[in-house]
Formats: sequence, C-alpha cells, structure tokens
Amino acid sequence: MRDLELANRLLDSFSRIAGVINAPRLDYPRRLGRILEVILEYLGVEQGSLMVLERKKYLVVRAASRAELLGYEQTIEDERSVASWVARHQEPLFIKDICKDKRFGGQCRGKYRRNSLLSMPILHKGKVLGVINVTDKIGDKDLLKEDITRLFDFSSVILSLLVQENLQQDLRRQQRILRERNKELRHQETLRADLSRMLIHDLKGPLSEVVANLDILSYTVSEENREFLESAQMGCDRAVRMVSNLVSIGKIEDGKLTPIKEVVAVRPMLAECLCSIKGMARIKDIELILEADEDLPRIALDRILILRVLQNLLTNALGYCSSNTTIRFGCRLVPGKKQLEFYVQDQGPGIPAAKHRTIFEKYARISDK
Repeated sequence: MRDLELANRLLDSFSRIAGVINAPRLDYPRRLGRILEVILEYLGVEQGSLMVLERKKYLVVRAASRAELLGYEQTIEDERSVASWVARHQEPLFIKDICKDKRFGGQCRGKYRRNSLLSMPILHKGKVLGVINVTDKIGDKDLLKEDITRLFDFSSVILSLLVQENLQQDLRRQQRILRERNKELRHQETLRADLSRMLIHDLKGPLSEVVANLDILSYTVSEENREFLESAQMGCDRAVRMVSNLVSIGKIEDGKLTPIKEVVAVRPMLAECLCSIKGMARIKDIELILEADEDLPRIALDRILILRVLQNLLTNALGYCSSNTTIRFGCRLVPGKKQLEFYVQDQGPGIPAAKHRTIFEKYARISDK
C-alpha cells in the first residue's frame, strides 16, 4: 500500500512539474523555484537548492529554499564544497553527518536542523549541468541513502529544463551576434555608399572637362590623328556612362529613382543608340545593323534610362565580338501580344544557359574578361 502511495505521489509531482515547465508566463528562475518546491515536498525535506553550472566552472545557486542563497556561486574546484565534489566526480553523494565527514573539513552548519544531506548531479551526455542539494528531513526521521533513488527520479525532469534553457541561451547569443554583425554590415555598407557617392561626384567634374577639351580639339586635329582623338572620345564616353550608371544604381537602391516617361518613336531612338558606339565599332571593324520597321508603334518610356540600358548592351556586345563580325540591333512586335521586344544579337561566344539568371545578379560576372 505504501509503494502505491509513493507511486501516486511521484506521478502527481511529475504532473505538477510538467505544468510548471509548460507555463508560458513563468520565467526560467521562477520555474526552477517552483520545481524545487515540488521536489522538497515530495522528499519531505525543508531545505534545498538547485545549482547550475555556468561559465564552465562555476556552480551558481538559481533556486533555493533560503532566498539569501540565490546567486551564490562557487567553483567546481572548491575542495570544501559537497556540491563541487559531486560535480567533479559526477556521482550522487549521501552524507549521514557532515560534522564528521573529514573530506569537507568537518563542517557543522548552524543554519540547518540536521547534519545529514544529499547531493545529486544533473548529467547530460557525460557533462554536468547542475547539482540538486537537499537537507533537513521533516519529522523524526533523517535522510537515508535510499533517498538518492527518489531524488534521481527528478533529475531527468530538471535536465530537460536546463537543456531547454541552454538551447535558448545559445539561440539568444546567436541572435545577438547576428544583430551585431548586421549592424556592422549596415555600417560598412553605408560607408561604401558614401564613398561611392563621393567618388562619383568627384569624377563628374574632371570627365566633363576632358569631354569638352576633346570636343574643342576635334575642330583642329589632323586626319592622321583623328582616329586617336575618336578613341579618346569613346573612352571618355564609356567613363561618363559608367558614372551615370553608378548614380542610377544608387538611386534605385535608395528607392529615389522615378522614371520620367515620354512618348517616343522607336527607330530614331535605336539609331541614336548606334551613333554612340559607331566609332568603337569602326575601330574593331564590326558591322552594326539596325533592324526596326518605321511603322512600329510609339511607346511611353523614360528615354534616358532606356538609352543607357541599350547602350550598355551594345557596348558589352562590342567587347565580346571579334573583328569582321556583325551586331544586329533592333526591335520587333511580340506575336499575339501588345508588347515590343528589344534585342542585341552578336557573334560572340554567347552566355551558357546555366548562367542566364546569374547575369542579372548584382556585381555578377561569368568570366574574368
């Protein structure tokens, strides 16, 4: 009958502890405190504490029947501490009379009614996570060695809570590290953006001056040197386009780029694109072919932005084409749809199908060229 009563009490205690662990409004210290209360009640003792191993070598009291003990800590190397001995040896310890135990200097504790005590390690995968200590049995009887088994029944329950807390601490630590790294990345990104804006601003002035001076020279240069002048003008044109692209990218990323639409005729716009690269094409002996019907419908778009996109595509095609090849550039109606399709078709090496998505990623390159 007594065994059945103990089993029912144990089940009731586990049920109460499960309720404590699953209580959403209880924080970690209060959960430990409530669990300790259930354990002490089940064992029929007045005094007890739960110590948690922290910072790898400190046993810290996180729950106790005496409030003044909360936060007290000691190293696991403390030779005079029962809890430290249990943590080092990873085995439970029953002491019938602490005053007579020479291992701990014959400590006699005036704040406790009885001299017997029981200490149990909380183990997980061969490592100590904490220690349970109990003393001061209620009534005439004292703690017995058999109480180790009864206390052991609760170690796995406490273990689950400690493991859960360790996982949550690891998660909080990782989240903190991620927040710090994200903050640093945002700071670095801001610095790079500021540096880019400064460089763009500083480049625009000198480039404009070079373009203006080259334009003046074009009126007086001899025919034998005109090819060199045109090459310099094309180089400046590419540099100006690169700076303009950087400005546009910055505005797009900041969400400040607002397209200014106007209704334009398609073929004249394409012809304007070709004019900007005719010099480079002539130097490389590449034929440019414009393919666009005169009766294509007029469309509303940001002419400056579209010109820049198309010029970039043409410049890229020139860079990958060999001499004595052809670049076809044009626009056509998409069959069955009210859409226009712009295209640049060269005779270069082409882009592998596997890289088609990659080329639209920021700063992506598919070759070292």
